[in-house]
Amino acid sequence: QVQLVESGGGLVQAGGSLRLSCAASGLTFNNYAMGWFRQAPGKEREFVAGISRSGGNTVYADSVKGRFTISRDSAKNTIYLQMNSLKPEDTAVYYCAADQSYSFITIWTMPREYDYWGQGTQVTVSS
Repeated sequence: QVQLVESGGGLVQAGGSLRLSCAASGLTFNNYAMGWFRQAPGKEREFVAGISRSGGNTVYADSVKGRFTISRDSAKNTIYLQMNSLKPEDTAVYYCAADQSYSFITIWTMPREYDYWGQGTQVTVSS
């Protein structure tokens, strides 16, 4: 079955960095656009970043643009989220998600468009 397993979360001070990883199995990785979402307590799940099947197209939420970078490694069936200049408002559970896509460039930002989800990894940024 399809599994998405996130890792790399933790506690970091404001201004610090973390790199999240999401290892995918049970699917043909290159057939999927991938995304990172996050959910803070009492808030809805929100889009953070997405990367197309080809890896040639990326999209970011305005709140993380210039600080976060999404990438994918097809040889390892893994996506990454490099997070720099972290802020307390970045504190949330971060989820990766997979969207089976027929397009090489489309990236959806709505959670309902994604087919599979990981269990999440906690990121806490202290002030």
